[in-house]
Amino acid sequence: MSTIERVGVVGGGLMGSGIVEVAARAGSDVVNVEVSADAAKAAEERVRGSLDRAVSRGKLAEDEAAAVLDRIRFVDDLEALADRDLVVEAASEDETVKLELFRRIGDLLKNDDAVLASNTSSIPIVKLGAVSGRADHVMGVHFFNPAPVMQLVELIPSLTTAPATMDRMRTWVSDTLGKKPIDATDRAGFVVNSLLVPYLLSAIRMYEAGYASAEDIDRGMVLGCGHPMGPLALSDLIGLDTIRAIGISMYEEFKEPLYSPPPLLDRMVDAGLLGKKSGHGFYPYN
Repeated sequence: MSTIERVGVVGGGLMGSGIVEVAARAGSDVVNVEVSADAAKAAEERVRGSLDRAVSRGKLAEDEAAAVLDRIRFVDDLEALADRDLVVEAASEDETVKLELFRRIGDLLKNDDAVLASNTSSIPIVKLGAVSGRADHVMGVHFFNPAPVMQLVELIPSLTTAPATMDRMRTWVSDTLGKKPIDATDRAGFVVNSLLVPYLLSAIRMYEAGYASAEDIDRGMVLGCGHPMGPLALSDLIGLDTIRAIGISMYEEFKEPLYSPPPLLDRMVDAGLLGKKSGHGFYPYN
């Protein structure tokens, strides 16, 4: 079983830049691909900012942070992924976008043993594998935000994923990255979001119906249930567009009403009120 030394990450948003940092801090040579030069620059700034915070908090030495940055290239060309041992797709939660990426990256990869993984929260892995031309080397590797901090990674093989691919990813996640993997089946939402998203959508419905203010709904779950963050604040952190996309995928698969995004969530996404990343969601952000 060949080792994974060269890692590619597609997408440099909150999740993508976090995965880039995690892989580079583990010693890998990392290429981060974005849609444009400006987006690639923004991804670099996200990683720099995260490393600077780690240094300021005493979690990382300055020379170590510099070494991490030296191991990363930020580009806007998918061709840079051709020599990678592993590519992790962390693009927007849009099935059409992801399918096209898997088609293109599957054609690009020169290493027949390279693994192509998706950080999707809800899109069926088997669909991504089918269009890649290398279905036995495709699986889900789902990190949680913020990736440099959160220890959990869900590993999701599809019906066509080879056992050796699953073994390689388990070794990479646990031994190389030092994170804690759990196994999930290829069902929309996997383990965590199957439990979490209905809870978040219920909180949004409660707010929409006027049961209580956003602050009181969140305070109730923090003080009454011991949660570190209330459901509406957590929705803002994850991104309301992402919550909506996951809900839609889960509803399409299971047709359970509790997975269907409430009208308020649709309106907020249409208005660009996406949460922390847009500056406003259920709460305002600077």
